[in-house]
Amino acid sequence: MAARPIALVAGLGNPGPEYAETRHNAGFHFVERLAGSAPFRHEPRFEGDVARANVAGHELWLLKPTTFMNHSGSAVGKLARFYKITPAEILVVHDELDLVPGTARLKQGGGAGGHNGLTDIIAQLGGPDFARLRLGIGRPAPGGDVAAWVLKRASAADRALLEDSISAVLAQMEQIVRGDHAKVMNVLHTHTR
Repeated sequence: MAARPIALVAGLGNPGPEYAETRHNAGFHFVERLAGSAPFRHEPRFEGDVARANVAGHELWLLKPTTFMNHSGSAVGKLARFYKITPAEILVVHDELDLVPGTARLKQGGGAGGHNGLTDIIAQLGGPDFARLRLGIGRPAPGGDVAAWVLKRASAADRALLEDSISAVLAQMEQIVRGDHAKVMNVLHTHTR
């Protein structure tokens, strides 16, 4: 069964040039690639930077919350409520420690998995019934500081793997936007670099 068509793609990250190239900003990087030449503009009422994109004949809102990662839900909730976008029409794109770089996974609903940005979005939307695109960033070495890991720039090799996974997802965006998530999962979950 197909999911609802997507109306909002929210990429998670932290605002400011000091965070721009960090692992935690994989979601921002994804929506910037999806936007292409469409400009982002700051919208204070939505606490984020927004752009419009057309994929498969569907007009999408693209959002980069400027509230910092742990408070992403405020921006997502405000834009969704204003434009009457249901959780089932939202795709949230975020970094994922439990996936190796170069890996992307799509899923509908579920818990936050320890990701504070997702926890806040679930609270603001009143439930977990939105799609998630998880972009692998890997974990630090055993005993390494996770907070420091996500807030550091990835190696050139890991950045190349992230770019590859984003390209693989962008090639499937028409199906994602239309709600053909099962087909996309089959492709992405078998994708290897």
